[in-house]
Amino acid sequence: MDWSVLWSNRDLYASGLWSTVELSAAAIAACTLLGLVIAAIRTSRIPVLAQFARCYLEIFRGTPLLVQMLFIYFGAAYLGIGNISVFGAALLALTLFQGAYVAEIFRSGIEAVPRGQWEAARVLGLSRVQTFGTVILPQTRAIVLPPLVGQYLSLVKDTSIAVVIGYAELLREGQAIVDRDGHPGMAYLAIAVLYFVICSPLSVVVRRMERKAVTA
Repeated sequence: MDWSVLWSNRDLYASGLWSTVELSAAAIAACTLLGLVIAAIRTSRIPVLAQFARCYLEIFRGTPLLVQMLFIYFGAAYLGIGNISVFGAALLALTLFQGAYVAEIFRSGIEAVPRGQWEAARVLGLSRVQTFGTVILPQTRAIVLPPLVGQYLSLVKDTSIAVVIGYAELLREGQAIVDRDGHPGMAYLAIAVLYFVICSPLSVVVRRMERKAVTA
């Protein structure tokens, strides 16, 4: 195995790694916010909004991420929405797709909190919004953290799908290296290792957060 191939292409690997981290971080933040909003709507007592949220979940959980990403990037022009950047299309697709799963994780966590907590907060004179933000969400965090990080890790790996619309993430840069220098086994092994480098620290951080939540 010619290890010099990896070193000579270090700039491409670094560029792909940064692009993957950038897209992952933006999508994690966006899908978490979206998922929390959708979960709050689904657990609300407003039928119209709850039904809208249900339709969103059915659509984006029932169609492949690949199709959604292609539709957003190539279909935007046909719908008269205007041009959308490769990064913007990848971010929007990941946010909408992963946000649907994150919403269900949050909803399960919210519903796992005993109903008596809502009633006790009402007795204390707290509004529904205050109850949700100061009483329910803090208890929900410990419940949703394990499945939530699993979804985040899935999101990081799903960024590789953005290669189909030309986003220069790890997989695309790896393909460019293979096309130019060959050595596909070594190139793709390096990509797998770099994905592990991204995902492993996230798992460690969450485990520490879980321990703190248990001892708090």
